[in-house]
Amino acid sequence: MRILMVCMQHDYGDPARGYSYEYWNFAQSLQNMGHEVLWFDYMAQMKAMGRDAMNAALVEAARSSRPDLAIFSLYTDQLSEAAVDQVRQFTKTFCFFHDDTWRVDFSRHWAAHFDYFSSSDFDAIHKYRQLGLPNVVHMPFGINQHLYHPIENRSPEFDVSFVGGWHPVRAWLIQRLQKAGFKVAVFGHRWPGGMVSQEEMVRIFNVSAINLNLSNSTTWDMRYLFSSPKAFAMHFKTQKVVEQIKARHFEINACNAFQLSYYVEGLERCYTIGEEIAVFNSPDELISKVDFYLSKPELRQQMAQAGYSRTMQDHTYAQRFNLLFQRMGIAA
Repeated sequence: MRILMVCMQHDYGDPARGYSYEYWNFAQSLQNMGHEVLWFDYMAQMKAMGRDAMNAALVEAARSSRPDLAIFSLYTDQLSEAAVDQVRQFTKTFCFFHDDTWRVDFSRHWAAHFDYFSSSDFDAIHKYRQLGLPNVVHMPFGINQHLYHPIENRSPEFDVSFVGGWHPVRAWLIQRLQKAGFKVAVFGHRWPGGMVSQEEMVRIFNVSAINLNLSNSTTWDMRYLFSSPKAFAMHFKTQKVVEQIKARHFEINACNAFQLSYYVEGLERCYTIGEEIAVFNSPDELISKVDFYLSKPELRQQMAQAGYSRTMQDHTYAQRFNLLFQRMGIAA
């Protein structure tokens, strides 16, 4: 198929931050499946020509290329409803809403402008149909198995590691681990260690005894709330108060690596907890679980292998897209 990707090609539209999630996972997975991928980077186009001209260019791109499908991943207000509606005159459209559990109003507003749209919420089909939006597809994050995979040299280099953007809750949890005597290697946007390449991130997953998957929402733990005035203020300002299954849950497991994650509702539908992934429910449990699993290398290896097998069986983007195309009635 010929597929028009209406997405940002760089992370948050910033070339300095490297390629985007959509580039690494959606576009490359589709290309590996044999599909022709055309790009319309709306953020780059908007910076070059302005919002109105960019939206007109989007419609023209759909008209001239006549793709079999246009896949959208929205950010904020870059695209206009009128332009998206016009694209539907030339092709079927699909939009990813991976954050609809907390960007509720945004997702519900835009859903009606696409032929089909996704949700990572396991109850999405029922919820959206009650709102008169039946064309929802349950599609959680997944992995590009050509990108996330085991490597040959897997000698442990880090006892505990975390890769992800800085967040006050994450910083507080890591500080607690460090005060408890654990060495934690931290990488990502706004951390002192800085960002790492895609290849280096995969290597870190492979050479860490414990890969942390930490909340990027908030916590009602009073120790955190009173840890600083900023923590208290940000807790009541944030809109992101609901945790959800994220891409990292699948990416770490795809590397045949051991993962210790915060618990999020629905995770047990993706992995068998305690066998394919380890979880914690509180800061104190995080510390005790790190201590426990560091002393159990054989158990870590066993769980990592089980999580890897489950990921390859159920959670690749090739599988996700094939199910999507079936739902949309498109021949893959």
